[in-house]
Amino acid sequence: MNFSITEEQRMLKEGVRKLVQDFGLEYWREKDDKHEFVHELWNALGENGYIGVMIPEKYGGVGLGLVEMAMVIEELAKGGAGSTVAQLFMLTPVFGGVTIELHGNEEQKQEYLPKIASGELNFCMALTEPNAGSNSLEISTFAEKKDEHYIINGQKIWISGVDVAQKMLLVARTTKKEDVKRKTDGITLFLVDCDDPAITAQPIEKVGTHCVRSDTVFIENLKVHKDNIIGEEGRGWNYLLDTLNAERIVTTAGLIGTGQLATKLAVNYANERVVFNNRPIGVYQGIQFPLAKYSAELQVAQLMNYKAAWLYDQLLPNGSEANTAKLIAGDAAFQVCDRAMQVMGGYGYAKEYHIERLWRDVRLFKIAPVSEEMILNFIAQHNLGLPRSY
Repeated sequence: MNFSITEEQRMLKEGVRKLVQDFGLEYWREKDDKHEFVHELWNALGENGYIGVMIPEKYGGVGLGLVEMAMVIEELAKGGAGSTVAQLFMLTPVFGGVTIELHGNEEQKQEYLPKIASGELNFCMALTEPNAGSNSLEISTFAEKKDEHYIINGQKIWISGVDVAQKMLLVARTTKKEDVKRKTDGITLFLVDCDDPAITAQPIEKVGTHCVRSDTVFIENLKVHKDNIIGEEGRGWNYLLDTLNAERIVTTAGLIGTGQLATKLAVNYANERVVFNNRPIGVYQGIQFPLAKYSAELQVAQLMNYKAAWLYDQLLPNGSEANTAKLIAGDAAFQVCDRAMQVMGGYGYAKEYHIERLWRDVRLFKIAPVSEEMILNFIAQHNLGLPRSY
């Protein structure tokens, strides 16, 4: 396994750096203030091939891997976007592109992947439920089969991007929990239209990530043809693991870029801000040490995330690496944003200096898409061999 950057990867990163010059901190501040989706950026990413980095060339993509997608997201995040940009790549390239490319049939690949790669088609995923939370196997949304169709009823929560998506990856039970031998059985993935009148969405007011709306989604007698199932009925959990591991890796890439951006903003301020004995505040170890510590942690997380992405691209087990990288990055990115705000003092609380947006947005990712506590459960059980605790 070689983590040196190839010439192709270097050019990919350089291309993103040039693109984000038109979508920097001021662009994201304006969009955040207006609670608007970043349509201009998303269109530019589609036109330049960055949305389709992982999609095979025969379906209109670039044909690279998750390592390269992580690099794209890092550059976008540290170029001004912050951690919210990771959500954009979760929604369509991962929930849509990865799931269909790995587990969809040929007809589904031909229909959806080219549109995903170009940015023409946006996705969201409906998994989380009010009474299940992180324990996704406890979902109760149910799809009852009737001839060639399924009738689906249920409620989902914290569904991001449903307002700008045309398609939804809907996770539902086709066999009730009490009727399966294993909890992982009986879960099925459906491709459905977001504008179907059987689906209604209610926005959730939240602290940050204002450029990506989150909703409570109500599903009432939604009729879905059997051809819109991903893979086989009842085996959706097995497919979903690939999607969720990719989601973690994408999230971590956004956190790393955010931490790098926050560090840069704090260092620039500390080098310029002069107080007391006409010396910049950056000379003080109280300023230097925390920034240095979190910078080191971000580098560790980045290497682990590249390892996870490389394993993913080789179709090898990667859950431990993906979870570990996300745990380290989530804490380090939040801590360095918080420290950057402290370095700037009152200015750090002002929108003009941008760190308050990064701070608000990054806090989410200590909770989502998987909480720190659930990651520690995973490490304790699967890495250390301790008993299952929940």
